[in-house]
Amino acid sequence: MVTVPDLVLDPSLRDWVLFPILLVMILVGILRHYITLLLQSPPKQLDLLAIREQQSLARGASLRSNGKLIPPTSFQSRKIYLIQAFKEGVFLKDQEALKNKDEPKAPPNPLSDPGGMDQMMNMLKGNMAMIVPQTLLMSWINFFFSGFILMKLPFPLTIRFKSILQSGVATPELDVRWVSSMSWYFLNLFGLRSVYDIILGSNNSAGGGMEMAGMNPGMMAGGLQPGQDMYKLYLSEAENIELTTHEYLLEDIEDRILEKYE
Repeated sequence: MVTVPDLVLDPSLRDWVLFPILLVMILVGILRHYITLLLQSPPKQLDLLAIREQQSLARGASLRSNGKLIPPTSFQSRKIYLIQAFKEGVFLKDQEALKNKDEPKAPPNPLSDPGGMDQMMNMLKGNMAMIVPQTLLMSWINFFFSGFILMKLPFPLTIRFKSILQSGVATPELDVRWVSSMSWYFLNLFGLRSVYDIILGSNNSAGGGMEMAGMNPGMMAGGLQPGQDMYKLYLSEAENIELTTHEYLLEDIEDRILEKYE
């Protein structure tokens, strides 16, 4: 096996390549965050009927998950009321749709929902705010610093990390711990999330939209899809409530506490 002598890096690489790439990526992430905020459309205010239509489902789910904290009589009264209201469509915003519930109708078009369109436009703007800066950064690093070796990791790694850490450097005999300029860019791209959280707080948009990769672009506030049949959701929730059994967790809680601390 050929013995490769250890590399000695010029300190200028640290001062003029390593730190500048790190600093530029932090600044670009902060700039991306504020650009994303400027591009986002303000959420439209829902009318009271639309809010009631959405929150009633949350009320049913809350009863199923937290009903064990209220007495059996209170749980039963709420259960009967919600089941009847859901089946009769009391909370529906469009009462005309309830009258024509037995008529066949075409599947709802999500694009016809203004709220869904706003969500998709905001998603598109966020993706553009991510793609354009990342493309420019990759072009800048690839043009000026292509093939640069910047640092050596202080811990051993397996050969499987070679393609990750030495992107753009075609040297099969080089120790896997050496990191190239392009790999340094990718490490910062996926590793600066905590730095952005410290600077900008949580739920920021500086991370390049990685946290949005698994989001559904059609998802609306409250976890509802645009164009969903609310009456069918009510019937499903009513069935779930009917199947929910009640076990009061606070039964004889006073006696249990006194017995515990006697």
